[in-house]
Amino acid sequence: MTSDIRRETLALLAEVWDLSPDIRLGQLLAHLGFLGEVHLGHGLGDIEDDEIRAILQRHKVELEARSQGAPTPVLSQTASDISISGSSMLPNPAR
Repeated sequence: MTSDIRRETLALLAEVWDLSPDIRLGQLLAHLGFLGEVHLGHGLGDIEDDEIRAILQRHKVELEARSQGAPTPVLSQTASDISISGSSMLPNPAR
């Protein structure tokens, strides 16, 4: 990873952390490890740099949508019905 990409990744981590001010850094790292296990099949220590960037970016989009009260966006054609943070991405049933 080049130093520019490393700085961008750390800045992205800071942005995600800023979107969750009540979360401690250790909690965020543990959460990212969990997301790696669920969505990539391997833990934080085995996640490639580009994979952690993708997890961070997707999680950032979800947190921004949640903070604006918007439904969690589907970010790819192959996304499952569960978001990276575990919240449902299925539409709420009409009541």
